[in-house]
Amino acid sequence: MSGTYRRVRALAAACVASALLASCATFEEQPPPQSWQPNPKLTPQAAPEPDTGGGDSGGGGPAGDPRVKPPGPVPPPDGCKDFHPAVLATCLDTVVAVAALPGDGSTPSALVGERKTGRILLVRMGSEPVVVATVPVDGSTDGGLTGLALSPTYVEDQLLFAYITTPTDNRLVRIAPNDTPKPVLTGIPRGASGNRGALANDHRGALLIATGNAGNPAAAADPASLAGKVLRINSGGKPAEDNPAPSAVVASGLESPGGLCSSLDGSRVWVTDRTAAADVLYRLDYGKPLGAPAWSWPDKPGISGCASPARSMWVAMSKAAHLQNLAQAPDGTFTGKPQVVMAEPDGFGRVDGLDLMSEQLAIGGTVNKEGGKPASSDDRAVVIVVEQGGGGSGVD
Repeated sequence: MSGTYRRVRALAAACVASALLASCATFEEQPPPQSWQPNPKLTPQAAPEPDTGGGDSGGGGPAGDPRVKPPGPVPPPDGCKDFHPAVLATCLDTVVAVAALPGDGSTPSALVGERKTGRILLVRMGSEPVVVATVPVDGSTDGGLTGLALSPTYVEDQLLFAYITTPTDNRLVRIAPNDTPKPVLTGIPRGASGNRGALANDHRGALLIATGNAGNPAAAADPASLAGKVLRINSGGKPAEDNPAPSAVVASGLESPGGLCSSLDGSRVWVTDRTAAADVLYRLDYGKPLGAPAWSWPDKPGISGCASPARSMWVAMSKAAHLQNLAQAPDGTFTGKPQVVMAEPDGFGRVDGLDLMSEQLAIGGTVNKEGGKPASSDDRAVVIVVEQGGGGSGVD
């Protein structure tokens, strides 16, 4: 048994005894004090030809690597009890929105959102999940609760932002402990499709929102519409002061964005999109056209959330039920074909939401109850080791 595996199992056992200082809340009821706890502060293109993916079709590392598959069989889930050491929470529902909480990785934790129910839960290794808010959403289309992000000044204000679909629009809301939700940005077009959006902290002091085109491709090119755009705003919903132009819009032309992510130093920002021709990954340059994708998947594996460690790029493929890892050169260009990681049977099925916690760890959420092959413990929030430029696993 590897030292890495023993460390995670010991960590999980040690954490079981700890209780979260958090309580359940909805917008109809005021949450009690300390709904969630502040954590230590986060540390502040010429691409190759499009490829449909490649590399190892198994777990994403050397055969028998214990970080990919723990040595010896892992017992199957028993109801909501899951024996995999990387699982943070079980028996959730369609986890598209994930916001990793800052920390040193010793006790991975996150806020995760269920797309169709609007529940936001605090999940932490070794502890039961705790509902901290329930946002009224309309999940009847591809929308609902599809994005979560911490405030750029989360340590001071403990604010959480959510991107949601309502019966009349898509919008950004702000959630504070002991308060009701406050609309921050409303009137983003809603349609029969194209409502999914993504939300991220750009680690340069601003929030990023990727909006769908609401089923209207012309809206994505219309400068007067907020559909099909990447928006960069402050915590009050206004354009960030250092945007290239006095507008919240920093990119246009999206169809159905699945993920939005920034490197922890803020030097690289990415957005994933599901287009009519292919699933694509764009690198953003604020104020400039999206241009050609940095990578393209014509087989449409269901590109979703993303994570950007220093020397690699991770994307979740929810339809194909695996992740892909693209190694990066120091200038941010890719240096080879994507490596398939956490493919079944060694993975967790359809991972969708993804957020980087540190240069070594990400938090993922599954959507196996929506077209996948759910285990009794699905849907789940899991820890994913994001090895730099190499393989990966669901075990630290």
